[in-house]
Amino acid sequence: MSDATPLVIEPRLHDLGDGFSVRRLLPHRLRRHVGPFVFFDHIGPAELPPGRGLDVRPHPHIGLATVTYLFEGALGHRDSLGSVQVIRPGDVNWMTAGRGIVHSERTPPEERAAGHRMHGIQTWVALPREHEQTAPDFFHHAASSLPERDQDGVRIRVIAGQSFGLQSPVRVFAPTLYAELRFERGAVMRVPTEHEERALYVLGGDVHVDGVPLAAERLLVLAPGTEVELAARSAAHVMLCGGAPLDGERTIWWNFVASDRTLIERAKADWLAQRIGTVPGESEFIPLPDR
Repeated sequence: MSDATPLVIEPRLHDLGDGFSVRRLLPHRLRRHVGPFVFFDHIGPAELPPGRGLDVRPHPHIGLATVTYLFEGALGHRDSLGSVQVIRPGDVNWMTAGRGIVHSERTPPEERAAGHRMHGIQTWVALPREHEQTAPDFFHHAASSLPERDQDGVRIRVIAGQSFGLQSPVRVFAPTLYAELRFERGAVMRVPTEHEERALYVLGGDVHVDGVPLAAERLLVLAPGTEVELAARSAAHVMLCGGAPLDGERTIWWNFVASDRTLIERAKADWLAQRIGTVPGESEFIPLPDR
């Protein structure tokens, strides 16, 4: 399908274990990435009863940055750099894997004991080739540090990159669009063409795009250079992502992203030999998948 043709992507359910599933939108067989975004998971919303939590065991990444953004709940991040950070709604955890990092994500003890709702988005942003082998790093940005403004009944919040005249403090490696839009009923706004590649994801609400309804939990990839109108027939919640086109295709294998397959093979060998690193205080080891 041509990139000039709007595309609606339906989610695929992906099991994270212990009965916890996510909706995966990217990568997709018809569209592998939008701007630098090569992975897009919608987590929940899920009710976690007392005693139950999310446990993503230590695992490696290369060639990307992970971006965790929550609407409800909490998630504890630990990595091989020694970073320890609980992320809560509205915060941003941006982890640059570069040449290699290991991290785990778990429900904090307080929420696990009490039970809670979990809801958020996790994305992977492919690093430009010149930064693929950069040193790993981790940054946390509190909710209060992200720019927001109200525009004709729409609350705009820029998570990463630049859009709508707002600049996020999150460090990015290429022109990036990542924003949260909360509509009052009846609000209308136009999505500008300042970024070449853009996609909309409706988390909830009755949203029409140029007069055509867009079902919730669908990713609409917009045609480049086309300004579209979003109209909310009810209160609505929308994510907007994209940016400049990637500087070439990427191979995605397990948790590794690379412009050169040899980097994937090297990462496999490094993980088996436990050369990428370990998360302090955690000893679990996930073997490479069979495929």
